[in-house]
Amino acid sequence: MPSEFDLIYRHFAHLGAGPAVELSVGDDCAILKLEPGERLVTSVDTLVEGVHFLPDTFPEIIGYRAVATAVSDLAAMGARPLGMTIALTLPDADEFWVHSFSQGLAEAVSEYSLPLVGGDTTRGPLTVSVQVMGAVHADQALLRSGAQVGDAVYVSGTLGDAAGGLAFLQDEWRPSPDAAAYLVERHERPTARLALGQQLLAVATATIDISDGLLADAGHIAAASGVAIELESAALPISPALAEAGERATTWALTGGDDYELCFTLPVGVPAPEGCVRIGTVVVGEGVRVDADIDTGAGYQHF
Repeated sequence: MPSEFDLIYRHFAHLGAGPAVELSVGDDCAILKLEPGERLVTSVDTLVEGVHFLPDTFPEIIGYRAVATAVSDLAAMGARPLGMTIALTLPDADEFWVHSFSQGLAEAVSEYSLPLVGGDTTRGPLTVSVQVMGAVHADQALLRSGAQVGDAVYVSGTLGDAAGGLAFLQDEWRPSPDAAAYLVERHERPTARLALGQQLLAVATATIDISDGLLADAGHIAAASGVAIELESAALPISPALAEAGERATTWALTGGDDYELCFTLPVGVPAPEGCVRIGTVVVGEGVRVDADIDTGAGYQHF
């Protein structure tokens, strides 16, 4: 059976090169470079088998998805990626599994220009924790706390696809084959909207990535900004694939989570980036309101 260090050097050491990396895998700490006037931003996300991914999920999908979901937090801050570390807990040192997992990591490293600069491995129930690090200029980070009354509320992409894909995988509904393939892809391989986050730096008043569902995450903006948000259910961007679910499509778009699209607010008159749709307005009050028969406190609950 390979040792911990055999696994690290064989499958992960080559993923550590990047323009901001001075020292990577092989020493006690990595060394990353910041440009003058930049600040470090960092976030960590954990995926647990049976909670965040199904037990029979392919390891390369787990690897890619673990990175993409963590990178989405950098996108929500408008950050430039610097590097990441991974803590990998494995039931046993299955080298085939680790190799496949590293292939998914390699794809994400390339797509997001985010080198793997360190981490840890240990034995236990299958768990993947990814810490991402990025850089923002000192006065430009996107926050949740800047929404103002009168701002327009937007989202990128389409909503509810990941929830629809998961429902199909759990045999809870049967869309057409093409729709099923699209929705499963959206669930297993989310896209972190890094480029959009960069576009929003100069214009957005508040931003968040949608991980726990639109209602829950828009609620975080409302709470942090001391305002209320009114959403229009008819304006929600729903893909043709998800539309096959009928009324459930709206529910999944509002509460499903795992889409990792960006929800953001813009002052009136500021044009939204291409591919983004206005879905509501910032108003006086607190919480989130929506013109649909749904619990506005719904969304993913971690406990």
